[in-house]
Amino acid sequence: MKNKTMGSSSKVAIPAVRGAILLLAVVIFLGNIMMWIIMPTDTYYNDWLLHILAATNSTFFGIQGPIMLDFTFPILFIAILGCLYLHLGNKLQPNFTPRDKKLRFATKPMIVKGLGIVTLTELALLTLFIALCVWYFADYIRHWFKQALQRSIDKDEKLWQTKLDRVGIVTGVTGNLCLTFVFYPVTRSSSILPMLGLTYESSIKYHVWIGNLAMLLFTAHGFLYILYWILTDQLSQMLQWGDHYVSNIAGEISLVCGLCLWITSYPKLRRKLFELFLYTHYLYIPFIIFFVLHIGIGFATIMLPGFYLFLIDRYLRFLQSRDNVRLVSARVLPCRTVELNFSKTPSLSYNPTSTIFVNVPTISKMQWHPFTVTSSSNLEPQVLSVVIKCEGNWTKKLYDVVSSPSPADRLQVSVEGPYGPSTTHFLRNDMLVLISGGSGITPFISIIRELIFIKSTLKCKTPKILIIPIFKNSSNLSILDLILPNSTTPSINFHNLDLQIEAYITREKGHPEDNPQTPRTVWFKPDSSDKPVSPTLGPNSWLWLAAIISSSFVIFLILLGIFNQYVVYPIDRNTNKLYSFTKKGSMNMLLVCFSIVVTASGAFIWNKKQNAKEAKRIQDTEESATSRSSSDSSYGQEDIEMESVSLQSTGKSINVHYAQRPDLKRILLEVKESNVGVLASGPKKMREDVAEICSSVHAENLHFESISFTW
Repeated sequence: MKNKTMGSSSKVAIPAVRGAILLLAVVIFLGNIMMWIIMPTDTYYNDWLLHILAATNSTFFGIQGPIMLDFTFPILFIAILGCLYLHLGNKLQPNFTPRDKKLRFATKPMIVKGLGIVTLTELALLTLFIALCVWYFADYIRHWFKQALQRSIDKDEKLWQTKLDRVGIVTGVTGNLCLTFVFYPVTRSSSILPMLGLTYESSIKYHVWIGNLAMLLFTAHGFLYILYWILTDQLSQMLQWGDHYVSNIAGEISLVCGLCLWITSYPKLRRKLFELFLYTHYLYIPFIIFFVLHIGIGFATIMLPGFYLFLIDRYLRFLQSRDNVRLVSARVLPCRTVELNFSKTPSLSYNPTSTIFVNVPTISKMQWHPFTVTSSSNLEPQVLSVVIKCEGNWTKKLYDVVSSPSPADRLQVSVEGPYGPSTTHFLRNDMLVLISGGSGITPFISIIRELIFIKSTLKCKTPKILIIPIFKNSSNLSILDLILPNSTTPSINFHNLDLQIEAYITREKGHPEDNPQTPRTVWFKPDSSDKPVSPTLGPNSWLWLAAIISSSFVIFLILLGIFNQYVVYPIDRNTNKLYSFTKKGSMNMLLVCFSIVVTASGAFIWNKKQNAKEAKRIQDTEESATSRSSSDSSYGQEDIEMESVSLQSTGKSINVHYAQRPDLKRILLEVKESNVGVLASGPKKMREDVAEICSSVHAENLHFESISFTW
């Protein structure tokens, strides 16, 4: 009885602790933003900076000391707090907290040209960020224009030429502000995004917004300086590599890499030439390297925290992707769609709508494609499934390989992820309306399966569900059979779920009279070296990530201190003028990479040993099942027949409407439940139409969420 009381009290205490952690993180972040606001002012340069330099500008860290104290340490500390926050969140039960109706206006969707579907909160934050950039630019201009007259006399040039030079440098400095924030949204295993209720997929648009603004400023910076050199007869400056000041050649190389990356990211070009977009995006590596060599490590340290967290995430992804995973089977559907079923360890847990990146080396060694995970880690603890529709060159090649009459016994596959939301809030709703177009139904499959688990195992009340899938032709209806898991899942009652499906076929007037094709299951024979999909850092991944961030940064500081004390200081004497900028920047980048590689590799290898024990047990189980199947000639056929559960056999209501599109406005506004979650997944136009309906004054009970992946 005492243990039960202690357990319940700890669960009550967890939300309070998480609230305190979140509050502390917000306070630190606001303090960090305040430093950005104060930095261009005279107050900072004439007062604050003097005190900070006196406290931190030691022989160990030099000019980097105050910058790391102001900008690097606070963000890394927030990331560590985020890891603790999310680790505690894993101990909580599914979220039953009702929505706060007072905050309804902040999450109400709106359509903004050029931005797509945004909420008032997102629009406000974007406006504040642009305002910060404008303030940063304007106050630096004011600060340096005061010195322009004396500088023009010293350089023997006209005042307007000096001012043009100052405008050029301030434009680049403001671009660095944008670059500081551009890596946070693309850090897939970020602890900062989920702490704010964001996912990697939903944050890609922030990366696009900030990236466009950064490249616009950097391009203007380069153009203004070329113009300045032409007007002052200093065009030879373009060929200068300043070893003790700004290196112009390094900046030009960085800008060219950035422009190639930026141009190929244009939406129409990206969709038509996806491989070109994918490969040019790797230019971010030389872009950052030459950016650091261009401005020097002192000023580049300002953008270090976001890139530091991204490097940790990128290296962990690299380690995970080295292993081949166990692809057990594939199901080929009549609508040119395949379901891949991977073996996974029960310790791998993820939430509905999570995404996994898949690489098939026989098709392309470089291409990684994101797909929504359709299985539930709770309902299917040893299986991870993704559904892939044949819609591009890569997916067409994969479909041809899997669906061939004589497929290979083994398909070599590597994965990264899964990545997804830290929590789900579906139980907050009285009803869920899931609207999809084409392959957009795949995120909803994982939601349905998770609700089946909650209803059957946890005995919790689940919302009513209305699914409105929109397909071009009736062959796509076979995807609906994937909504329910296979019939071998024990102790699962599908009948309790209140599920209604209203399917719409837009290009056919009725069901074809010819016999429809049946799904075909292909069984693979994984190699002994293939591993089940497992958590990269084990079940306590957030704690391990916190350890990697903190320990790697401590190692970096120790190594940096030794380097500065015994190599830089004897030459430079803290003047920041004598020791080579190129050598100092290169050494700093090397130390950062070394610290991350050592700590992340250690954590990965430790957890890999733990995962290997679980993987061996799964492999033995699968081999035992395979040996039984070989002794029974009818085993394969029986398994194909039992692979999926027909929705009709479970008594679920399915209505198919031919040659028409759904009247979404009528359907949504007729829903009378007081708290309705509306999820839209599919084409952009369809999602915007649903968002517009949910934003109307007559839809106060509708809470919109868009599921998309801008890739």
